[in-house]
Amino acid sequence: MLVSIGAQLPGWNRIVLHCLVSYAYQMARLHLQALPAFRAVAKAQNLRAAAETLHLTHSAVSQQIRGLEEQLGFNLFDRRGRRVVLNAAGEALLRSVEPALAQLDDGVQAAAAAASGAEQRLRVTMLPSFAQRWLLPRMGSWRERHPHLALEIEATPQLIDLQREGFHVAIRQGKGPWAGLSSERLFDMPMPLVAVGSPAAARRLMGAPPEVLAREPLLGDSDVWERWFEAAGLQIRVTPVAVFNDAGLMLQAAEQNLGLAVGRELLAADALRDGRLVKLSPLSIIHEGAHPYYLVYPPALRDWPPLDALRQWLRDELESSMRALHPPAKKTRARTKPAGR
Repeated sequence: MLVSIGAQLPGWNRIVLHCLVSYAYQMARLHLQALPAFRAVAKAQNLRAAAETLHLTHSAVSQQIRGLEEQLGFNLFDRRGRRVVLNAAGEALLRSVEPALAQLDDGVQAAAAAASGAEQRLRVTMLPSFAQRWLLPRMGSWRERHPHLALEIEATPQLIDLQREGFHVAIRQGKGPWAGLSSERLFDMPMPLVAVGSPAAARRLMGAPPEVLAREPLLGDSDVWERWFEAAGLQIRVTPVAVFNDAGLMLQAAEQNLGLAVGRELLAADALRDGRLVKLSPLSIIHEGAHPYYLVYPPALRDWPPLDALRQWLRDELESSMRALHPPAKKTRARTKPAGR
């Protein structure tokens, strides 16, 4: 087709067409294995760091980048000591390569998931507080509903790259969006923060005004407590006795009577039900830093049956938790006097 078209063109146009065909042929032969290395080096700006990410040697990554640049006929990076920084050509290539590689990653992950057979495994990453305080107590319910679908749980405060680390889904707390991933808010209702303490603390403080709580050992972030006291009409500067990087640890410390805590009612739900924690006041707040929970996953897995099973189970269990915390008020029927005879 191209030959017949080219034969009808003037000489200089045939030369241009030949160059375009030759360039397309060379691009078709582009070594695809070099593109992940290119992306990793572009992000890390360091060959050794990129090699560690890819589990390759420094020389192997360097050779792939050199080969890619030789094949293209121009440099992609400016070398600045140990750093390698994308030049204009490299930035242009990265903009095209990034979505293509992400789509390939998604496709491979979806194919691997579909080929895993009846005894499937769903790899999930989430915050330790959510895993410890809410998910683990409900694992029996999950196994009853999906006995052949195992959960592999990674509890970490770190934001894991799902495609690179081979995870199917994350339960994340935040605002989103997360680049290259689909996300769904798990629960539409606001999740309040409440003041809780151990049963021993509750025996001393139940019914006490908020200013009395201010004289107790307080756990957690000072700004959360100050917002809680502000909602009670008090301007109080708080100096906590302990601050935690994990809400689950803070609630555990409150259970052990080390102090009072203001935490997510959802995470305290089971301890409140079992009496290990007691709500010290009807007052609750919605803090702007208490972001909602989202289900986050690669777009290619949106309709994957195991992910759909997890999605529905999470929604059902979350709704059940909130109903247990806030049961609907019972309707009382007004008594009517018997009609006179």
